[in-house]
Amino acid sequence: MYHMLRHGKPHRYFRRAGKRIRLPGLPGSAEFMAAYQAALDGITLPKPEPITPRTTPGTVHWLVSAYLSSATFAALAPETRRTRANILENFRKADGDKRIFQIVNGNPVMVLTHHLLQAIINKKSITPFAQRNFLNTLRAMFKWAVSEGKLPDDPSVRVTRQRLKNTTEGYRTWTDADMDQFIARHPIGTKAYLAFVLVRDTGVRRGDAVDLGPQHIRHDLLPKQPHGYLRHVQSKTGTLVEVPVTDALRAAIDACPSNHMTFLVTGQGHSFSDAGFTNWFRERCNEAGLPNGLSYHGLRKTRARLIADKGVSAHGVMAVSGHKTISEAQRYTAAFDRRKVAVEAMRGEITSTVESKKITG
Repeated sequence: MYHMLRHGKPHRYFRRAGKRIRLPGLPGSAEFMAAYQAALDGITLPKPEPITPRTTPGTVHWLVSAYLSSATFAALAPETRRTRANILENFRKADGDKRIFQIVNGNPVMVLTHHLLQAIINKKSITPFAQRNFLNTLRAMFKWAVSEGKLPDDPSVRVTRQRLKNTTEGYRTWTDADMDQFIARHPIGTKAYLAFVLVRDTGVRRGDAVDLGPQHIRHDLLPKQPHGYLRHVQSKTGTLVEVPVTDALRAAIDACPSNHMTFLVTGQGHSFSDAGFTNWFRERCNEAGLPNGLSYHGLRKTRARLIADKGVSAHGVMAVSGHKTISEAQRYTAAFDRRKVAVEAMRGEITSTVESKKITG
């Protein structure tokens, strides 16, 4: 809709569920499209810094503002945009006034060299996963800036992560006892059990789990499977994943009939947001008396662990989890057909003792 100011200047808004969101810039501009896409996805982006002496070309403030308003940023997956925006906002709050380059004799000269950037990255070595995400986000921004001619060089090219010897292995993988404990509290027929089996048996990412529904189950793929395949394209990586529907997953779906387009819905019958689903699943873990270290992502890692435990290669893990590089999959295991490998990887699946009793009655 349009809202005319007193002096005749039009402002444009996006309206959803009674909430009005201001859309900056002219329709079709990178700034406008980035805000419009964020509004469609239900994401609140940080407001771009106004052009002030603090955001004149060459500063961290300026570059972050330009990147967050770019079409390249707008084209990212919603969760990626949210994560990167938060990281970059913290970056410019801490270092916004620092100069990235300055003009010398009419030419831009880098001030933020890779040595200085390495020092910034090293300060985050105590939190290795935050350090990794921070560096990956900066690399994406600097690569974009160089391609757009905003920077003469990319200072992140030779920067590396400094890993501490006592770093953790990330999200904790669930044990068989953890899974039995969850199922004992949330048996078949509950939405919590359906969410649990959905990730345990498919390894689906959180951002995709909230979008999956009956329309994603296909029975026309080969080789044939009794309950068909759960077929979807990962929103984060664009990888096509086709995983056989297990007996346990089919039973969980049948025990939670729904008229919605998604298997998982809120108490009000709406689709979950990524963050909302994470919080909801954490609460179900709390109800089961599980420790705080367990999470949805840890259960996704468990799917890979269960496959690797059967001696399946890293390629088998990739076929089910949707990882795009062999190095990612090799953390769970020490051109071929993903679908056939997924079938082989999940053949002879063994459910827990508690679960088997629930399914068979």
